Amino acid sequence: MSDIIESNPEILGGKPIIKGTRIPIALLYELIGLDYTIEEIRKEYPQLTLEVILKVVELGNDALKKSFPNKY
Repeated sequence: MSDIIESNPEILGGKPIIKGTRIPIALLYELIGLDYTIEEIRKEYPQLTLEVILKVVELGNDALKKSFPNKY
């Protein structure tokens, strides 16, 4: 997947997670959708660095651009 995301059927049924954690990628997007700030996310999940959070957002943005190339 990437250097920060993994999927393993033994962990959360194979849902994509941040490597070395049990934090699903979808949870980060859900929190962002609920208007959590990066600081609030880091307070709830102190093991996440700013760099990891920003990389997950960047990967999501890149995926959207690939899915909808004429919209960006």
